[in-house]
Amino acid sequence: MRAPAASDVAAGEVLLSVENVSLSFGGVRAIHEVSFDIRKGEIRAIIGPNGAGKTSMLNVINGFYHPQAGSITFKGVTRTQMRPFEAARGGIGRTFQNVALFKGMSALDNIMVGRTLKMRRGFLWQMLRVGPALTEEIEHRHRVEEIIDFLEIQAIRKVQVARLPYGLQKRVELGRALAMEPDLLLLDEPMAGMNLEEKEDMSRFIIDVNDHYGTTIALI
Repeated sequence: MRAPAASDVAAGEVLLSVENVSLSFGGVRAIHEVSFDIRKGEIRAIIGPNGAGKTSMLNVINGFYHPQAGSITFKGVTRTQMRPFEAARGGIGRTFQNVALFKGMSALDNIMVGRTLKMRRGFLWQMLRVGPALTEEIEHRHRVEEIIDFLEIQAIRKVQVARLPYGLQKRVELGRALAMEPDLLLLDEPMAGMNLEEKEDMSRFIIDVNDHYGTTIALI
């Protein structure tokens, strides 16, 4: 059965629906009967005090946590739980509150990681980097270079991310999520820990992602 595509959902219609979701860790209730929806093409903010369960809610949406009650409907398919790789394949991208990059790799290579699900050649072909695998990698690198230009990080494309300032690391992480070409992009406090200038830059890029790519965004 074909997985529904974002094109199957018209602009303004519900892309994601969360219904009566509850999540507990032992005696700690993280989420209690939460319901909301996100419509295709919008930027939806999830707001609450520290400890309110906002990150836990994103972890439920992308399958990292499995709720004890409730359901999630994404692109018309309802599930009580989902595994992270299913969420990624289905079109849900994610960034994290604490930067989760491969610190020993360059900015370009980190963003290339986001293209993994788009690659069709097997591991042996990819390791040899010849023939069809090389052609495929070049095509994906073109896509990554477009994202690098879009995020204005050309100057640090070959720089090891461990050497980058925090604000640029967050931008690289956004680029990696965009490389997945997600239908729904989950941003967990994308401006946490930034100075004013970095926050203004990130705000502009989030709006530009929504305008340029038409990506639906949910952010904390």
